[in-house]
Amino acid sequence: MQNGNELEYKIFGISIWKIFAYFIIYSVLGYIVETIFGIITMGVWQSRQSFLYGPFLGIYGIGAVAIILFSQFFNKNNITLFLGGYILGSLIEYIISFLTEVILETRWWDYSEKFLNVNGRVCLLYSIFWGILTVFLVKKINPQIDKLCRKALEKFSRKVLKIIISILIIFLFVDCIATCYAQDQFITRMVVENNIPVYKEEKLKEKYEKTKENRILDNFINTFWSNEKMIKTFPNIKIEDKDHNVIYLNKLLPEIKPYYIKVFDTK
Repeated sequence: MQNGNELEYKIFGISIWKIFAYFIIYSVLGYIVETIFGIITMGVWQSRQSFLYGPFLGIYGIGAVAIILFSQFFNKNNITLFLGGYILGSLIEYIISFLTEVILETRWWDYSEKFLNVNGRVCLLYSIFWGILTVFLVKKINPQIDKLCRKALEKFSRKVLKIIISILIIFLFVDCIATCYAQDQFITRMVVENNIPVYKEEKLKEKYEKTKENRILDNFINTFWSNEKMIKTFPNIKIEDKDHNVIYLNKLLPEIKPYYIKVFDTK
């Protein structure tokens, strides 16, 4: 995406703007795939998004970008693509799981009951899926995405596309910050109001009281990041108590359905 003398930053030969576009596109595609998978396996239309607002599943965006960038080094044949994707996808999934637990003190997924898992963050089955996905992504899917990008360039100027991408990236950045803060407040609220014995319990109580004392902030959180909003957006959010028991927060609020629509009964 270089025009005349215009300088553009690149990573491994790919324009930073194209990388941003890949992240946005694959985050949306990931959301669609996971939503369909949830409907088929659970019979409900359940939120699979990473952030509070918008149909974006960030791990797919990050995974796709990483695979597209690094696959240049192992794109010799389908076997090397599979192995490279297996390793790279597993590494990405592990790091994201670790960071969310450290930063947000929660887990977005838990594979502890899956065969050959590592700390419940990655497992053999989904690592194999990463390998298969890498082959299809590099050989079939991304070439079509590149065609879509070329068609967009034919219909719109680079300046317009850059403005659109910039707006979406800024929106996602703000959305990510809001999500981290909202989840932190939600977990704090659930721990304190349900007397869940966790590490840093006293600090969470102090944080809870400070929020309650600030009426404007408390009203804002209750209005825009209520229990219902958080459960419907993050239905599988969970924490771990001092005894390492995994607690699904939706179980603490049985009156709130952890999905939008029940499509059919799986029983």
